[in-house]
Amino acid sequence: FSHGGIQLYYEIYGAGEPLLLVHGNGGSIADFKAQIDYFRKRYEVIAMDSRDQGRSGDSPDVLTYEVMTDDLAALIDHLKCGPVNVLGWSDGAIEALLLGIRHPENVKKIAAMAANLNPNGIHPAIHAWVESNLRSMSAADGETPQGKREVKLMELMLHEPQIDPKTLESIKVPTLVLAGDHDAIVDEHTLEIYHHIPNSELCI
Repeated sequence: FSHGGIQLYYEIYGAGEPLLLVHGNGGSIADFKAQIDYFRKRYEVIAMDSRDQGRSGDSPDVLTYEVMTDDLAALIDHLKCGPVNVLGWSDGAIEALLLGIRHPENVKKIAAMAANLNPNGIHPAIHAWVESNLRSMSAADGETPQGKREVKLMELMLHEPQIDPKTLESIKVPTLVLAGDHDAIVDEHTLEIYHHIPNSELCI
């Protein structure tokens, strides 16, 4: 379907309550193969490639988490399936939280794994790795279709998101905040997210 002039690719599996899966930076629906196989037995699983990623179209503008979140809300409206359960990983977890903030009427429950509210939430070693990759790209690399995507996604990770923790307090739906015990997101940052969502549980 089309939103904001961008063609967005999605797939649907199974039947039951709608469950929206949202992938991470530079990923696609394919990352969720195991989860789709598992959840389709109980849910109507909806998964979409975010703009500038996977099989979705490229946008002419700077990429932000807000615009990707609004794409998800538009998909929910397009399918007339809201409110939905949302499970997001990494960038998808950021979008899951923003969906709860920006489009609360579309959300029933949230599971957000390895989200960050600002670039400082990412482990410094990951930051250094992204900056190194960006510096190592040649001008020619950055002009190819794939190169343009990679630059956009790396810059997104370095400069976004910019979410005020207090805005998380507006999320009223049950929310599961998840992270790994050796995650790309620093532990204290995950705890900050958990403490600002009233109806939340934490799982490390």
